[in-house]
Amino acid sequence: MPVKALGADLARASPESVGLSAQRLQRLDAVMQSDVDAGRKSGVAVLIARRNKIIHNKAFGYADLERKTSLQTDAYFRVYSMTKPIVSVALLMLYEEGKFQLTDPLEKYIPAVKDVKVYVGDDEAGGMMLEAPRRKITIQDVFRHTAGFAHWSSPNAPPSNPVERAYADAGVDPNRIDSLRELAEEKLPKLPLLYHPGERWEYSVAHDVQAYLVEYFSGLPIDRFLKERVFDPLGMKGSFYGDPAESDPRRTIVYRPDEQKGLAAVDRPLGIPYNRFRELPIGGAGLTMTLMDYARFSQMLLNGGELDGTRILGRKTVDLMTENQLPAGMETVFPGCGYGLGVGVCLDTAKSGNLGSVGQFFWGGAATTWVIMDPKEEMVALVFVQYVPPDLDFVKRFKTLVYQAIVN
Repeated sequence: MPVKALGADLARASPESVGLSAQRLQRLDAVMQSDVDAGRKSGVAVLIARRNKIIHNKAFGYADLERKTSLQTDAYFRVYSMTKPIVSVALLMLYEEGKFQLTDPLEKYIPAVKDVKVYVGDDEAGGMMLEAPRRKITIQDVFRHTAGFAHWSSPNAPPSNPVERAYADAGVDPNRIDSLRELAEEKLPKLPLLYHPGERWEYSVAHDVQAYLVEYFSGLPIDRFLKERVFDPLGMKGSFYGDPAESDPRRTIVYRPDEQKGLAAVDRPLGIPYNRFRELPIGGAGLTMTLMDYARFSQMLLNGGELDGTRILGRKTVDLMTENQLPAGMETVFPGCGYGLGVGVCLDTAKSGNLGSVGQFFWGGAATTWVIMDPKEEMVALVFVQYVPPDLDFVKRFKTLVYQAIVN
């Protein structure tokens, strides 16, 4: 039987007691510290748990470079897109209550999308050519980024196609919408899809539509649903939408590379003040969390939906969530990886080009935050930085250094 979590923290143990090498973990610490010492990162926090026990939890560097505030392991981090798996869990909780089926057409609950068209190119005058979708959007598509939606743009990621430009012109942007209902029922149905449903995987606003569906089926705002149904039951006391107060000693600062200073603080990494997500909680971004809170959430999934005597999801639902949902041959932007119902899924470790396990599931955020959940190794590994744009090379090194420490 798995060891139960205790209180607000998971149980603690030595690395060797669960098959990791403390000596090899020093390699991880050295690399994390070297990025701080070289001025490439302001601070880095890591947490590794195996078999329900935390065996490594450290912080390096600073939460605030200007004030020289040391980073602590209980600091608050803006997790951006790591909000997505949590919102997916919320919608799956309602799926378990019989509110919908994955194969249901989205128009059953958002009738306005019934007449949506698909962008298929430009005419000679530069206008959009549109056609009817080859099939209807399903809720499964909304979970797995195959619905045809595009993504809202930002200063770091300007529109890359005509549909994203149409999104920008129509105000599909958290700065310019007042509610998830407005996004899902009014704005998106009037805009074309980027591709035919089910024919591509495209990172998109789909998880914001998920959050709307949580509100639709539950009758609760997404932030209240998460607090009452996920955070409070799991003892996640440091999780909320938006920024902590400026006076909060656990507050961290987001940095970007700067040629003159090495690192420069940035207020709006995606063109959006983070506190906007307190006013407008969405499904694709916006949560602030501690390492321990995300570890508790992750361990719940690794345990098959239960933690510390509290069950959030059934085991078969977690199995479905963490199973690749994409058609054969379709991959995400990560080589060797598919996508489940709100998480990336490793399908081929050789193709991924790194250590890991087939069946490992994961996701990350725009400020270089990342979680690995590995059922085969019974392991959760988290690295939280506050650095934009996301440093995926750094994440790859973190992953290598975690897995090389497994010896049994």
